[in-house]
Amino acid sequence: MLGAITLLLVYQLVGEVIALAFKLPVPGPVIGMLLLFLTLLARGRISDGLRNTANSLLSHLSLLFVPAGTGVMVHLARVADEWVAIAAALIGSTVLTIAVTALVMRALMARKEQA
Repeated sequence: MLGAITLLLVYQLVGEVIALAFKLPVPGPVIGMLLLFLTLLARGRISDGLRNTANSLLSHLSLLFVPAGTGVMVHLARVADEWVAIAAALIGSTVLTIAVTALVMRALMARKEQA
């Protein structure tokens, strides 16, 4: 488990370095996750250690929302001042995500029917 956590943190670090070095508007952990995904895709499999560690982390995912909730409470006045923009961003991104998910599902179902 320690090796898998180290691997995840190394990919996160590499993502942070890339984001900072190239001044990208994408968070480092997202870049690291993309690199990890590409690595796993190239390998064609996921090791049992990484799978077990990821499942363990996912089972405690709700704990990761505590810092975000705390941040919202600390900046509640700012949220109150900008609630319209926040609501528009949340609604817009939700609608866009649902639409993209539906289109991808439709394409995958059509691909499956052809096979």
